[in-house]
Amino acid sequence: MRLNSVYKRMPSRELASTPDMDEDDISEKLLDPADQDGGNPSWKHSLPHVCVATMSSFLFGYHLGVVNEPLESISMDLGFSGNTLAEGLVVSMCLGGALIGCLFSGLISDGIGRRKAFQLSALPMIIGASLSASATRLAGMLLGRFLVGTGMGLGPPVASLYITEVSPSYVRGTYGSFIQIATCLGLIASLFIGIPAKEYVGWWRVCFGVSTIPAALLALCMQFCAESPHWLYKRGKFGESEAEFERLLGGHHVKSAMAELSRLDRGDEGETVKYSELFYGRHFRVVFIGTMLFALQQLSGINAVFYFSSAVFKSAGVASDIANICVGFANLSGSIVAMLLMDKLGRRVLLLGSFLGMAAAMVLQAVATSFHQEGSWHVNLSVCGMLLFVLTFALGAGPVPGLLLPEIFPSRIRAKAMALCMSVHWVVNFFVGLFFLRLLEQLGAKILYSIFASFCLMAALFVAKNVVETKGKSLQEIEISLLSPV
Repeated sequence: MRLNSVYKRMPSRELASTPDMDEDDISEKLLDPADQDGGNPSWKHSLPHVCVATMSSFLFGYHLGVVNEPLESISMDLGFSGNTLAEGLVVSMCLGGALIGCLFSGLISDGIGRRKAFQLSALPMIIGASLSASATRLAGMLLGRFLVGTGMGLGPPVASLYITEVSPSYVRGTYGSFIQIATCLGLIASLFIGIPAKEYVGWWRVCFGVSTIPAALLALCMQFCAESPHWLYKRGKFGESEAEFERLLGGHHVKSAMAELSRLDRGDEGETVKYSELFYGRHFRVVFIGTMLFALQQLSGINAVFYFSSAVFKSAGVASDIANICVGFANLSGSIVAMLLMDKLGRRVLLLGSFLGMAAAMVLQAVATSFHQEGSWHVNLSVCGMLLFVLTFALGAGPVPGLLLPEIFPSRIRAKAMALCMSVHWVVNFFVGLFFLRLLEQLGAKILYSIFASFCLMAALFVAKNVVETKGKSLQEIEISLLSPV
């Protein structure tokens, strides 16, 4: 029996727009104390839906790392061995596709819904991976990587939106950490699957081909998952929104969830927000916080460290595949700890601790490079500094921005604002990767690591001044605390 057949409800948009009714009146109308369950909704209802959504993050991590080990074999089989430009394009072509997919993620997820957006993101990853696996020339490989990139760019912003909107507030941080954990698992899976590439001819085709399986599972399983009740409510589908809340939270919590949506909706009447509106007025502050968090995340040097990790481990006598696995497990370990602490310590504390820890790790790296002629101890210090950097990144700077931003963005701008912030992430990521080796050559490792440490300290100061704690708060409470008056 559907919940709305058990009780009669005044339409939420009517309640939201009634001029002589304040928020307490709305709550009294919608919330019948006799029907309320004073406790939190069970996390078991929403967990399967969240796990399916994080499959997009697993694919994201997998495709980021899939070419690391087999790149040499790919270049030999496709006839561009020794061409560093072509090799660089194979690695980075997905970044261009990811930027395109990310730019359109807001329009797509608002237009067709979160669930169909996931299914759409799986399609280019299936087609692109199949093209790469069957490529006989460089052009086919690059086209496949670009298509995969569009799915990579679309999936993560939608995953952040979806998980924020379907999760109970008391476990929203824990569920948000699943995104980073799934990304780490994807990276580690790609490293393990790529290990035989140097021994078996054509193994790289298997590496690309197997990725079509989780992509197809994402598209299939999402058909049975709940749609975001927030998106349904925005589209005026109040009955469907109630039904999805019942699936996600349980029947006792539907009325309170709908009451919160009605309060949020009171200030969000009107036409769909335009991208230009994100840069001025009452939404500017939260968008500025979001873009700066993602920019500082990348300017901390995390991806540059990933690029340079093999060389550091090699100087310590560690093989590249072992080095990559060590970095992957440091990332995974930090992500698991973050998941356990996210709803206990809070987002702000983890971000502050993470950026300060990353700054300390970069100082260790700079110190190690200053004594490179005084024995081998500096190599071990550099390795420890690198693993500490990755570990502390995974504790906060990695998982928190993708969770925090959908929490602080009002429902009206959430999808487009996430698309904008993730686009900044991809652009800064691209330029850091582009200029890292040149800056390393011209400035030296000591100065470059010191610059990264400075950005980490700047990030910690920015978080301390601008980021509010969202742990355990409803989306409405967060919105009220952050939005500037018109």
